Amino acid sequence: MKIDVVTIFPDYFAPLKLSLLGKASESGIVEFQIHDLRSFARNNHHAVDDTPYGGGAGMVMLPEVWGLALDPLMVENTDLIILTPAGKRFDQPMAESLSASSHIVFACGRYEGIDDRVRQHYSTQEYSSRNIRVHEVSIGDYVLGGGEVASLVMIEAITRLLPGVLGNPLSLSEESHNEDGYLEYPNFTKPSIWRDIPVPEILLSGNHGEIAKWRAEQASKRAENNI
Repeated sequence: MKIDVVTIFPDYFAPLKLSLLGKASESGIVEFQIHDLRSFARNNHHAVDDTPYGGGAGMVMLPEVWGLALDPLMVENTDLIILTPAGKRFDQPMAESLSASSHIVFACGRYEGIDDRVRQHYSTQEYSSRNIRVHEVSIGDYVLGGGEVASLVMIEAITRLLPGVLGNPLSLSEESHNEDGYLEYPNFTKPSIWRDIPVPEILLSGNHGEIAKWRAEQASKRAENNI
């Protein structure tokens, strides 16, 4: 998988060199390339934004700058992710779907967002005929300073599903969010008593059938409490 990220803060993506993501990059499972949006600005001050038509507070990111940055990245079979609070909520099924993509481009907006004509342009038949898909995505019902944090969240959720990324592939069989909507059960390790709080006795019993039943019940309760 190849992942391109377009941002005005390239240094934000230093974590991609760490831990599992760094190992996945070194092994060639995933290729990361970070692009500085300001390098595509064609004005003296390298501005990437301007005041909004119709008035209002804040600034809007210029479509021409984004077009110059995205055009060379829009190859066949590409998923373009535009991070925006107005987008579809990111979840585990979306992560699983995107993990099958061969090429993902993250457009990290700032200020009041990216001029909507960028979305419109890359959603036209010219691009869809080349199997280029545009997704507006949000990671939650809150507003961030920009799309960088959101893209890092998505990148980690997506890439950990790629074969070879996790050291133990069996970890994927016990995800925090499974297809039934349950959250992961609480986990414990040594010592059996910590600060006067004991590990549930069932987990020390060795009865794997009862342990599985207890874990399922706990996962169900957590899901109910999060509705």
